[in-house]
Amino acid sequence: MLGMRRLRTSENMRKMVRENSWSLSDLIYPFFVEENISEKVEIKSMPGIYRISERDIADEINELFELGIRYVMPFGVSHHKDSIGNDCMIEEGLLYRIIKKIKTICPEMIVIPDVCFCEYTSHGHCGVLTKDGLVNNQATIENLAKQSIVAARAGADILAPSAMMDFQIKEIRKALDQEGFDHVAILAHAIKYASSFYGPFRSAAGCDLQGDRKTYQMDYANSNEAMREAKLDEMEGADFLMVKPGTPYLDVVQRLKQQTLLPIASYQVSGEYSAIKFASKAGALNEKDVVFESIMGFKRAGASLIVTYFAKQIAIWLKE
Repeated sequence: MLGMRRLRTSENMRKMVRENSWSLSDLIYPFFVEENISEKVEIKSMPGIYRISERDIADEINELFELGIRYVMPFGVSHHKDSIGNDCMIEEGLLYRIIKKIKTICPEMIVIPDVCFCEYTSHGHCGVLTKDGLVNNQATIENLAKQSIVAARAGADILAPSAMMDFQIKEIRKALDQEGFDHVAILAHAIKYASSFYGPFRSAAGCDLQGDRKTYQMDYANSNEAMREAKLDEMEGADFLMVKPGTPYLDVVQRLKQQTLLPIASYQVSGEYSAIKFASKAGALNEKDVVFESIMGFKRAGASLIVTYFAKQIAIWLKE
């Protein structure tokens, strides 16, 4: 005698009653651009992911667009680091050049740059340090506003502030509106945990850290605090809310979905990517099957958008 199994008897039957789905239009592809290099450099801790040169941006963006990818999140790997990250606050800097080139090559591509300082500071922290080695909140949000204006002038469609400074969304939204960029949206890293899953990213983006970020990124034991963080960002003018990392925090995504009507994004971060990659290379699992299952997990939890280093590979798989 069958009960629930009657609805699982064939692939078409399973599709008929499938509760969730995802498509390429749900995915944002993050990638790295390093200045002063002539050829792409593979990131050993992230197999299949490269730092590309500025001159290779055109080929990369054209390939991504041909594959059907429409949303990218570029990270700059700067060779002009200093104590405050000045290079990303000037129109001659790497951040401006990357965004400008993408939008010149492919105006239809939605560009969502990371707005932070860890890739541009000599100490690897996300803002201005005090003499005591702490991040100065006020000085940092003022600089985030400057960085945001530079990114908007270059043509960014959406900004993704990830520094986890108090009131950063309010400061950025105010600056954008005052400068005539009220059409530029904000994808707030509203809930960003101090996580060990970021390890491979730090070598990828060249932002090795002195100390840790536990005084400004969230304690991974907390979810009530996460809801408060998200609510504040929504009140300050965020258009999207991000939960980062992804898989270990799907409970937070689901809880946030019950609290807000804003679109929710979740970031399948470098450590999650590398764990799947190395396990598949060892023959422990099937990469494609596990990736597809993980993306469905994000959607089932309530994420509208998923930032994932697998986006390009997923696009290739979908064309096979």
